[in-house]
Amino acid sequence: MSKLETAETRSRRDVLVAGATIVAGVGVTALAAGEAVRSGNPASTHQLRGAKTVNTITSKDGTEIYFKDWGRGPVVTFSHGWPLNADAWDGQMHFLSQQGFRVVAHDRRGHGRSGQASSGNDMNGYADDLAAVIETLDLHDATLIGHSTGGGEVARYIGRHGTKRVAKAVLISAVPPLMLKTAANPEGLPLEAFDAIRAGVAKDRSQYYRDLAILFYGANRPGAKRSQGILDQFWYWSMQSGQKNAYECIKAFSETDFTEDLKKFDVPTLVLHGEDDQIVPVQDSARKSAKLIKGAKEVYYPGAPHGLTATHQDQVNAELLAFLRS
Repeated sequence: MSKLETAETRSRRDVLVAGATIVAGVGVTALAAGEAVRSGNPASTHQLRGAKTVNTITSKDGTEIYFKDWGRGPVVTFSHGWPLNADAWDGQMHFLSQQGFRVVAHDRRGHGRSGQASSGNDMNGYADDLAAVIETLDLHDATLIGHSTGGGEVARYIGRHGTKRVAKAVLISAVPPLMLKTAANPEGLPLEAFDAIRAGVAKDRSQYYRDLAILFYGANRPGAKRSQGILDQFWYWSMQSGQKNAYECIKAFSETDFTEDLKKFDVPTLVLHGEDDQIVPVQDSARKSAKLIKGAKEVYYPGAPHGLTATHQDQVNAELLAFLRS
């Protein structure tokens, strides 16, 4: 500081710095407000309710649910798999936003940037959070797309909330109708398989997620070429989920019976699955779901793994675009 600087000058400088900080913050909000007015995007308007709620909505139990909202046009929503977050859909969202669609994806409660709620970590809670996103953003004629656990979320949403805001649905590598082996579902996976997942998450989830990524993307198959980046992103996204939330979600995706939900589908539906899915076997999921959904369109990719939205991104994107435009 210059010896010539007086107390009055120092005081004036401090006020200016503080004022600049405030103005900068207001400026960002003002720019966002201007964009909201120009675009007419309800989501953008909603995002101006204070810095604490930027890109979030509040569910009925007070949990903050993070979402991202890109583009303009017909609406497509995305529900992600376990234990990931909305970023797992970036390849599809970016593509479809460039094709004239408005794409919205949220982080499931307890996952990614959403609040790590102590309760509501079940399919009813997940479906109600999806409903909160759809209703808060006032989305209509939306196509609901769900991958894996997200497919169960979409099914339970339709089962609980109907299709008044829904135009179409897509289930990709989805868990319905029921993963668990029961007397009524003898082809399902034994409870011990899901107990092993719980043990992995509870004991050393970081290593468990690294190992799971290999099966998720089929990197263990002869001749498979999966980049280290694809495997790393799975671990990174998974580690953002709360341990309690990820643990409780296992019961939700494995033991929930979606049979009655699927029977309530009354919109055009695409069922898409990889035939070499080592996480959600196709015979006990997609093929059964398609029989329960009236008029469902079935598409199966030979040799494709569970994480086909990444390994077969271009194929999946083309399939989605054709279905959306049909």
